[in-house]
Amino acid sequence: MITVHHLNESRSQRILWLLEELGMDYEIISYLRDLTTRLAPPELFAIHPLGKSPVISDGTMVIHESAAIIDYLVRLSGGKLCPDLGSADYEHYIQWLHYAEGSAMLPLMLKMYVGRLGDAGAPLQPRIDAEIANHLGYVEQALDGVRYLVGDHFTAADVQMSFVGEVAGAFGIRSRFPNLDAWVARLHSRPAYQTAIKRGGPYAMAK
Repeated sequence: MITVHHLNESRSQRILWLLEELGMDYEIISYLRDLTTRLAPPELFAIHPLGKSPVISDGTMVIHESAAIIDYLVRLSGGKLCPDLGSADYEHYIQWLHYAEGSAMLPLMLKMYVGRLGDAGAPLQPRIDAEIANHLGYVEQALDGVRYLVGDHFTAADVQMSFVGEVAGAFGIRSRFPNLDAWVARLHSRPAYQTAIKRGGPYAMAK
């Protein structure tokens, strides 16, 4: 049985969604952020030394990092929601799987943290905003004329990249990118996504 160590309002929501899409049985152990710091509680450090989410356990195996978790679950499912290994689509798929956290999320996270500095962070904001526009523009172009990131076939890469679109929405900038905005709406309309939200609890970025 897969156990998802699920932190509220976090990247672990997409792991619940993926499990629903794959039709796999799983259980949830929920953790709540500190209301003041917004950090994960100390209990998560007992699961993994980084104290981060998402983390899953499968028997004695503990896996962290969203892309690694997604790859593990897709392989465990027999390759569902993944293009054929060696195909051109697979190369696009694996690129998106790692691009989400390797590149796209960095300027969005910087915007969040630097924004908390107030006036002290103001000089950095134009560069951060330019990088966000660069990355979201890249995704916008990739979605032109297609329904999903790997053509018209929904894959686990869409699950991984969904958080990028959701955070852009939380900052109120996703509407500037109509292809990206429509893609997020398609993802949110999927029954498995909606079931995962019900199981995972309140998730502001679903709005």
